[in-house]
Amino acid sequence: MNHAWISLRACRWLGALLSVVLAQGVAAQAFPNKPIRMVVPFAPGGVVDVTARQIGPKLSELLGQPVLIENRSGAGGTIAADFVAKSAPDGHTLLVAFDSHAVNPHIYKSELRYDTFKDLVPISFIGSIPLLLATHLSFPANDIHGLIQVAKSKPGTISYATVGAGSSGHLAAEQLKLLANMDMLHIPFKGGAPALSALMGEQVQLIVFAAGAGVPLVQSGKIKPLAVSGKRRSLALPNVPTLAEASYPQLDAGAWMGLLAPTGTPPAVVARLNAELAKVLKDPELVKRLADQAVDLSSSTPDEFGALIRSEHDKWGKVIKDAKLNVSQ
Repeated sequence: MNHAWISLRACRWLGALLSVVLAQGVAAQAFPNKPIRMVVPFAPGGVVDVTARQIGPKLSELLGQPVLIENRSGAGGTIAADFVAKSAPDGHTLLVAFDSHAVNPHIYKSELRYDTFKDLVPISFIGSIPLLLATHLSFPANDIHGLIQVAKSKPGTISYATVGAGSSGHLAAEQLKLLANMDMLHIPFKGGAPALSALMGEQVQLIVFAAGAGVPLVQSGKIKPLAVSGKRRSLALPNVPTLAEASYPQLDAGAWMGLLAPTGTPPAVVARLNAELAKVLKDPELVKRLADQAVDLSSSTPDEFGALIRSEHDKWGKVIKDAKLNVSQ
């Protein structure tokens, strides 16, 4: 055996490995060297957009570059995810993912032009939000039991708005339909703001979505809250009962948000983004401001957030299959 040849081969391999490590180190040191885009998968005005726009300036201060919010709504968030997945893996284009991100493979299936788990890498969890079920002011029901009574008296005539097929609001409403043995029509929108506009214009009778954008409208008496999800009442909406209080403890899941980057982004860049975002999410002023909008900020490691996405994907996939939920777009 030619030991010299083996040594030469080992040296070449080590040299190549060292080159990769050095290249990643240089990339991390240079990051960020231009403005960062945080792509929001919904229209302006919803809870994901509002949260991103409040996080952006704080993150910009720590990174020394502008953080620009870019809205790319449509198809349950898949348009934005596809755009980010195909962007340069340098940490300058990021996705503010909503809970529908984990469910979209079950909704769009072969239509997805990216792989949820292979084409995007997790950076950090951002926060959770309870779901809000609310109606317009002239709707005859004042609580969940009243909603069910109206829906059963007029099967198929009550329409409910969500931010898209497969969103936590959609899945919760479909579960409620099954549990209460009632029928309602799903109307998906491209974000919380247009869904709220449709509700206030009485184009739909009910909205089921992350509570954030609805909090000021509830507080000002412009929409009528029926219930929130979660094991306990929201601090932002203390007078609104939970679905568990209304005898539906199965519906305790809420919405969540997190940050992702294109696969291939250097680990050192992911680590930098994770560390700086963690600082932002602990900022007392920001925590208080978003808590008033029912957003509970919380950071995580990349691995923890990746495990959550996988867990949510598997959990909701089983629910959709076992309950034969209608989650078509």
